[in-house]
Amino acid sequence: MSGPLESEFLLIRRRDLERLTTEVMQMKEFLPKILNQDLLESVQRLEVAESALEERELDCEHIQARLQATQSECLRAKEENLSLLLQVTELREQNVQQVDFCSQMGSALCTLLWGVSNREETVRSILGMDVTAEFFSLAGQTVSRFVESFAVNQDEDTEESRFVLGLAGTITNVAAVSCGRSFLMSSCRDLMEKWILLLGEIRSGSHCQLRVLILMSLYNVSIHRDGLLWMSRYPGIMSQLQQLLTDPDNEVCLHTLRLIQSLVLEPDVLHMLWEEVQQCLPRVTELSHTANSELRKMASELLEELKGPMVEG
Repeated sequence: MSGPLESEFLLIRRRDLERLTTEVMQMKEFLPKILNQDLLESVQRLEVAESALEERELDCEHIQARLQATQSECLRAKEENLSLLLQVTELREQNVQQVDFCSQMGSALCTLLWGVSNREETVRSILGMDVTAEFFSLAGQTVSRFVESFAVNQDEDTEESRFVLGLAGTITNVAAVSCGRSFLMSSCRDLMEKWILLLGEIRSGSHCQLRVLILMSLYNVSIHRDGLLWMSRYPGIMSQLQQLLTDPDNEVCLHTLRLIQSLVLEPDVLHMLWEEVQQCLPRVTELSHTANSELRKMASELLEELKGPMVEG
């Protein structure tokens, strides 16, 4: 039986002790070489890098969470946009249908108005309304915008075209009545000015019926003394009419000749426009030999009426 002191000692072999002593001596010799400042700094840098890596991992987790939230939000936005796109498409289709309906309705109403305005009592009723001047102003703006927006290759036989023709035809019928001519010159000179401008803006060979109606309106207005004087003083009107005489449509040329004939009927107006009228004479002479009998007759009449002034000149 061993005593208390015996537990504090351990018996080992001398050879093991010498080996242990040698290893301890070696560690004392090499440990300072290994555990130098560079190693300590490397360990510190490693700790800093590990700390930074942990922060980056946290940042990545945060960014990943934000990415997922953003992706979810984008998905919701796409779904909302798709829903809005479908609504816009439906509204656009409804708008097209409404525009078509309004065009058909406007075309039908203006065609009816054009027809009923052929009677003098109807014109008097129209002129007696408070909105007549506003209607004529809107009519001029409508026709002007129609001409501005019309594409070169666009079909002219449309509801919109018939709508515009109905407006122009109604104005032509109003101008055919004495009280209508007086009203147009007293309250709608801006419309008449727009009419003259449109004759130059409409492309040659197109909208022939519209241009004929405009020429007829101006011809009717020229019967009125104030209308004649106003029109004869309008800058460049004869040069514009001279251009219309070269139009390929016979009806346009015919009504242009009629308007010129009306303008030069008064001697004082003819004297005022004589230099410009002379520039039209070569083309009028050509038309006096054209194959179209009605056009040939009108051109010949105009030349006959101008024969006296030409001799004097």
